[in-house]
Amino acid sequence: RSTLFPYTTLFRSRDFSTNREAIERQLDQTVEFMQLLQNGVPFPVRDYHDLREAFQHIRIPGTSISLEDLFALKPSLNALGYILKFGQSEAREDYPELCALTDGIFVDPMVFSEANRLVDDKGEMPDNASPELAEIRRDIHRKTGGIERRIRQIMSDAKTSGWVDPKAELTIRDRRMVIPVHASDKRAIKGFVHDESATGQTVYIEPSEIVETSNEIKELEYAERREVQRILTQFTDCIRPSLPDLLKAWELLGQLDFIRAKALYSQSIGAIKPLIKEEPFFRWIQARHPVLEQKLKSEGKSIVPLDLNLDVENRILVISGPNAGGKSVCLKTTGLIQYMLQCGLCVPMHVDSECGLFKSLFIDIGDEQSILDDLSTYSSHLRNMKVLLENADERSLFLIDEFGTGTEPQLGGAIAEAILLELNQKKVFGIVTTHYANLKLLADHHEGIVNGAMLFDTKFMQPMYIMVTGKPGSSFAFEIARKIGFPKEILDSATHITGEQHLRFEQQLQQLEVDKKAIRKKERELQVADTLLTEVVEKYKKLLSELEGKKKQYLREAAAEAQELIDKANSSIERTIREIKEAQAEKERTKEIRQELK
Repeated sequence: RSTLFPYTTLFRSRDFSTNREAIERQLDQTVEFMQLLQNGVPFPVRDYHDLREAFQHIRIPGTSISLEDLFALKPSLNALGYILKFGQSEAREDYPELCALTDGIFVDPMVFSEANRLVDDKGEMPDNASPELAEIRRDIHRKTGGIERRIRQIMSDAKTSGWVDPKAELTIRDRRMVIPVHASDKRAIKGFVHDESATGQTVYIEPSEIVETSNEIKELEYAERREVQRILTQFTDCIRPSLPDLLKAWELLGQLDFIRAKALYSQSIGAIKPLIKEEPFFRWIQARHPVLEQKLKSEGKSIVPLDLNLDVENRILVISGPNAGGKSVCLKTTGLIQYMLQCGLCVPMHVDSECGLFKSLFIDIGDEQSILDDLSTYSSHLRNMKVLLENADERSLFLIDEFGTGTEPQLGGAIAEAILLELNQKKVFGIVTTHYANLKLLADHHEGIVNGAMLFDTKFMQPMYIMVTGKPGSSFAFEIARKIGFPKEILDSATHITGEQHLRFEQQLQQLEVDKKAIRKKERELQVADTLLTEVVEKYKKLLSELEGKKKQYLREAAAEAQELIDKANSSIERTIREIKEAQAEKERTKEIRQELK
C-alpha cells in the first residue's frame, strides 16, 4: 500500500504483464529502493503530498492556489529538488533505474524560490511577502496594542469601582476584547454587550470608546485577507505555465512513493528478484505464500516452502494427497506468486530460483454457484473449463482446485480426464488438485503429465505439507476419520466395502514416499561424510608421498656423507702409513702416529 499518495489507481494500472523488459525494470527499481533503504541513504519519502487535484484546479485563469495547498507545495518542491539532484549525482552508478526516472523532469527554479518565500514553516504567509502586507500588519499590530492598553485601563477602573469582580480577567467574544461586568452594573460602562453568562449574572461589554478602533482593525483584517489572496493569485499566474512540468514531476513523486511501498513490502516478506526467462516454466526453490507466512509467524509457527519444477517435458502437475494436507495452498501459492511477479513485484522464494513468463492465467478455485444465474457448483466449473479450452495455448497457465468434483464421481472423473488430455495435447502448463484415481494414473501413460503427492506421516497421523513429484498421493480418508474419533463400526464397515488390501496399498505407497525422503536425507549426510573421508584419505596419501620422497632424499644425502667420511679415512690411513715408513720404525714416533690415526 502506498503510504503517502492515494495511488491505488497507479497500482491498478500495473496490470499483469508479459513484457520481460518492463517486468525486469520494475523489479530492478524495487530492488534498488530496498538497497537504498538498507544502506541508509537519505532520501525524502515523507515530505511530499498529492497536489494533482489542486494543479488541475488552478489551470483555469482567474483561479488561485489556497494557502493550505501552498504550505503543502513548499516541502514537496524541496523534496522534488533533492530527488532531481540525486538523479543527476554519482548515485546514478549505484541506483541507475531509480535515477533514470528523473530524466526529462524539469521545474522552473522560480517556482521553488517563490514557494519558499511566500509561506513559512507554520503554514502562514510572512509579512515580507509584499510591502502592502507588511504595512497592513503593522497597522493591525499598532491598533491592537492601543486597544489592549486602553481596555486594561478601563478594566482596572471598573474593578476599583466594584463593577467587575477583582479576580476577573479580560476575555474574547466574537474575536473582540470584552470586560466581564456584573449584570446589575451593566449601565455603568458605555459600550456594546456581546454576550452574557449562563446564569445571567455577568455580561460581556466592549467599551464604546474602543469599538471604532476595533472596527478599523476588522477592516484591516479584511484588507490583509485581500492582499494574501492577491499574492496567491499572482503566484498562481506565475506558476500556471509550469503546470505541465509540475504534473509530470508529481507523477514521478507518486511513482517513487509506489516503488517505496513495494520495497517496504518486499522487505517485510523477504522477497527477491529471481532470474526471469521469456519461456514459460517453473524452477522455484523454497517459494512461500506471503500472506500465509505472515499469519503463521504471528502464531509462532513456520511455513513449509514449496519447490516447483515444470518444463516442456513435464508441463501439467496433478497433486493428490489428504484433505488439509496443503494441496490448495500449493495451488494458491503458485497463482499468487506468478501473478505478483508479472505485476512487477518481488517474490518470496530463494534467490537461486528461476521463473518463466506466461501469456495468460486461468484459475478455477472455490465455488461460484449462483441462484440468480441458475448455476450449480458443477455448472460453474464446466463454464470455466469451456473458457479454458477455448483460449489456452502453450504459453498459458491453468490452476484448478478439486478437479472434476461437483457431480457423479465416475462421470466427473471421465470429463476431467478428457479435459486434461486435451490441455496436454495443446501443450498448456497447469496444476490441478484431485482425489480421482483416474487422473493420478494419467502420468503413467502420457508424457507431459506428472504426479505430485502431499506427504502424510502415518506414524504420527499428521500431514507434512511437503510436496514431492513423481508419485501420486493417498487421501488417507480412513486415517483422518480415525484421528478425529469417527465411530469405529462405521470405519470397519467402510473398510470392508473398500477392501483392506486397497487401503494397505495406499498406506504403503505413501509411507514409501516418506521413507524415501528420509533415505535421501541419510544419503546426503553419507555423501557429505564420504566426501570428507575422501578428502582426509587424499590428504594422508599426499603426506605419505611427501615422506617417501624425503626418505629417498635423506638416504642419498646420508650415502654421500658416508662416502665422504670413507674417503677422508682412506686418505688419513695412507698418510699414516707413509709417515710410519718415513720414521723407519721408531717406536715412539710410530706410537704417536697411530694415536693420531685413532
